[in-house]
Amino acid sequence: MKPVVFIILMISGLYLGCIEKEKTDIMEEKTYTYLALGDSYTIGEGVEESGRYPNQAVEILKSKGMIFEKPTIIAKTGWTTDELDQGIEAAGIQGKTYDLVTLLIGVNNQYRGRPVSDYETEFRKMLTKAIRFAKGNPKHVVVISIPDWGVTPFATDRGTDRGKVAKEIDAYNMAKERISKELGVYYIDITEEYRKIGALPEMVVEDKLHPSELVYKSWAEKLANVILTDMTF
Repeated sequence: MKPVVFIILMISGLYLGCIEKEKTDIMEEKTYTYLALGDSYTIGEGVEESGRYPNQAVEILKSKGMIFEKPTIIAKTGWTTDELDQGIEAAGIQGKTYDLVTLLIGVNNQYRGRPVSDYETEFRKMLTKAIRFAKGNPKHVVVISIPDWGVTPFATDRGTDRGKVAKEIDAYNMAKERISKELGVYYIDITEEYRKIGALPEMVVEDKLHPSELVYKSWAEKLANVILTDMTF
């Protein structure tokens, strides 16, 4: 090989190597945004901020090399679907978009005895908004099923009809999953697992109703797994 050709090839190789390194650096420096919409289960009633499932998910993703900003959480204990809608309006995020959006809402609709048919209409509206916030990409939206609060010590102490609550929660979740599939978003079922662990003392906070960090850790792991294995950013 002639010296001049060899030098040219070396320079070309170094140049291409720099380009690849630059691409890698850009990927590593990319920071993603996350909007979490919901109620007490999203705001983490009774746990520290770091124990909320959105915050735990972000930490898991960080350990895998995927960096998210601190989650923007629009959620409040006791919120129903219509109250979440009002909360979104009050938050002033109209026009903003995010790389990831999660939605967990509905338990308070069931708790207040509202019809599933009303929930279907309101949930579809909320999910449509969530997709819009996700830059119109349903594959960057994750819906999480409603936990069954009827298994908790709080419900037991009140003499709650667990069978009735379970039946109603199932009806809500069936509607939720169906609409999620229709709109093409990811759906994570945490309900069945929660029914197995939700009565354990270490799985609830002081009020004996809301989940502890251990429960949220499981949800965060499931969410992170969907993001890492199924989503394309």
